[in-house]
Amino acid sequence: MNVYERLSDISKKKFVVLIDPDKPTDEQIVDIVDKSKKAGVDFFFVGGSLLLTDSLDHCIKLIKKHCEIPVLIFPGDSLQISKWCDGFLLLSLISGRNPEMLIGRHVVAAPYLKLYGNEIIPTGYMLVDGGNPTSVSYMSNTTPIPHDKDAIAMCTALAGEMLGLKVIYMDAGSGAINPISTEMIYKVKNTVSVPLIVGGGIKTPEQAAAMAEAGADIAFTYRKGGEEAAEVVAAIEATGRRAKSYMSDAADFAAAEEVARGYLQALKDKYRKQAAA
Repeated sequence: MNVYERLSDISKKKFVVLIDPDKPTDEQIVDIVDKSKKAGVDFFFVGGSLLLTDSLDHCIKLIKKHCEIPVLIFPGDSLQISKWCDGFLLLSLISGRNPEMLIGRHVVAAPYLKLYGNEIIPTGYMLVDGGNPTSVSYMSNTTPIPHDKDAIAMCTALAGEMLGLKVIYMDAGSGAINPISTEMIYKVKNTVSVPLIVGGGIKTPEQAAAMAEAGADIAFTYRKGGEEAAEVVAAIEATGRRAKSYMSDAADFAAAEEVARGYLQALKDKYRKQAAA
């Protein structure tokens, strides 16, 4: 089974750990790998928005030395290529018209990817106007899809799927004032057959619940306290969808490991109940 077949296997939910090769020391990487094996991690994604050192190859080889978990590059730039990885997420910013993000950087990377023999996994990204300029729109020099242009979003997502992209990720951007509208989410979800991820601007339980009801397979939000998280869960479950909150300190890997174990156990319990039914 190749990397994409493992990624697209719907019989099992996936647990992924992202590592920026510039940040951790060798000892920290080995510690992350050891804890990831215990937590049942399925994949490592390696990459960063801007790498200041030549640490990519070293990081990947160090991970693979200590485990057999597949390592995929999640590139922030066309220079982030390595022959040591198991797969490469070939990103395409399909909502913009910047040729560098659509094909230019891909052209530069393509001969090296072919030379290295990396398994390529096409990955799509759609930026939607969230009411204010965001880092990704500035760095990519692209214009987001207008928030009320559902037809543009639908056709963009459909074109991405037809081009072979395996996931559609609609994002209002970090710090967005407004989340993506439920009308747009509903229409895009009913246009494509690939998984739909939605993020950016989700500030209240009602907004999270509305996105779940509209059809988002994954909706990213953040709550500071347990009571606020419980409100989000209750609002989503009121729509008939499943939800669960987890609290952890991202700087405490042991605590994060416990969260991962709890999440994976919840998934196992869910599938046992479905099989019994």
